[in-house]
Amino acid sequence: MKTLIIKYKSVIKFILTFLLVYISLSVAYKFYLDFSKDSKFYPDYVTNLVARQSADLIDVLGYHAQVLPHPDEPSMKLIINDKYLARVIEGCNSVSIIILFVSFIIAFSGKPKTTFLYILSGSVLIYVVNLMRIVILSIGLYHYPWRREILHTVIFPGIIYGMVFLLWIIWVNRFSNMIKKNE
Repeated sequence: MKTLIIKYKSVIKFILTFLLVYISLSVAYKFYLDFSKDSKFYPDYVTNLVARQSADLIDVLGYHAQVLPHPDEPSMKLIINDKYLARVIEGCNSVSIIILFVSFIIAFSGKPKTTFLYILSGSVLIYVVNLMRIVILSIGLYHYPWRREILHTVIFPGIIYGMVFLLWIIWVNRFSNMIKKNE
């Protein structure tokens, strides 16, 4: 058993580090969501911000967009040209995806400064791509409502998760200490 642990030390370290960071950040995020219930930003600050920024970007593209608190659930209603198209829920704000991204990068850490800068720039990129994803999805739903299912469940999750996967591949191949140790 000891030889297996020694042989797979880097794999065990990766899994334990990933789980520790992921669970810690997820618990902190859960506390944030619980704390946000009494906030003036409905349903929470980040979801509210993402909904409002999405509406602003849609306005820039020549549509009239507005967001309103949903009366029956913790979400923001996204309305384009007076047509209610979508709701922005907590799962649309990209925080959960960023937590997954950060956990992986820390588990495959590199130099501290490089790790920090990659986490920061990758998180900003994920946030921005998520905003663009919501905008394109909303405009797509406006023009092609019969494509709702494929747009929402296949194409747009594929974009955001595909980008995160690409960021992971770049990190592991260019910056991670794991690759350098094994060379």
